[in-house]
Amino acid sequence: MTTIESKMDLDSATYKTLLESTRAIPWKIDWATMQFAYIGPQIEELLGWEPSSWVSVQDWADRMHPEDRDWAVNFCVAQSKAGVDHEADYRALNKNGDYVWIRDVVHVVRKDNGDVDSLIGFMFDISERKRTEEQLAAARRELEELSFKDGLTGVANRRRFDAVIETEWDNACRNKQSISLLMLDIDCFKQYNDHYGHLEGDQCLKRVAKLLTLAACRPRDFVARFGGEEFIVILPDTNETEAYKIASRCRDLLAGEHIPHKGSEASKWLTASIGLSTTIPECGEEFVPFIELTDGRMYQAKQRGRNTIVND
Repeated sequence: MTTIESKMDLDSATYKTLLESTRAIPWKIDWATMQFAYIGPQIEELLGWEPSSWVSVQDWADRMHPEDRDWAVNFCVAQSKAGVDHEADYRALNKNGDYVWIRDVVHVVRKDNGDVDSLIGFMFDISERKRTEEQLAAARRELEELSFKDGLTGVANRRRFDAVIETEWDNACRNKQSISLLMLDIDCFKQYNDHYGHLEGDQCLKRVAKLLTLAACRPRDFVARFGGEEFIVILPDTNETEAYKIASRCRDLLAGEHIPHKGSEASKWLTASIGLSTTIPECGEEFVPFIELTDGRMYQAKQRGRNTIVND
């Protein structure tokens, strides 16, 4: 053996040792045969499959999560045919039946004439990173949900209402459908707080919010705390007759709770005044006047003695 050959063998052995001592899993695929020319022994520690079991590209595809297989295989093949280095994240099947998140980093080796010769890459275990990403995403979703929720009552807050009313108003415009709105204000709530205390007042608001969600319980019905002791209910695709029934149900459920209210001028029990409006909006028409109309009717209900519904 010549000195040059000995050096080449030494370099090759050193290179192989370096490759196989990393946590990344090196591999090589011959493009013409779609066979594995090499895969690092680390694959067995990570996935449980012996290196000798990785024969063809089909073995790689078969050991992929069914939800990831089609897009990952199609993407990698398309990028490889185009001679473009690429990366793909997917779930690989462990021999024990679990799945491990893999990031495959692929380099396309080309012949002198430009044709693809082989693919060389590294597999990285990114399971921990994916878990962290999922936890962060869940935390972001929770924060987003909290940002749209009234912290006391658990129903939607004013910010969420503003977004939903715009969406439902646009839907009603496009589809030429009715949309109804209820504005509800607890009667003499200042007196309630003065007599029973603010902690009891908070509990009262929670009970009212729960009752409203029971009264307006269809899939698209929407209940929000508008501010203070005021609540607002959006009733999409609902005519005035149907809306009045729901408003009456709100009153009946509240009456059925028999929440004592010694400071009320309307009843010995807790009551509410409700404004109701219904319209089929024209496209380009603003929804703010519709809210103001409903708000005005709620105050008319108070002026008419409270514990009533005003819809005209």
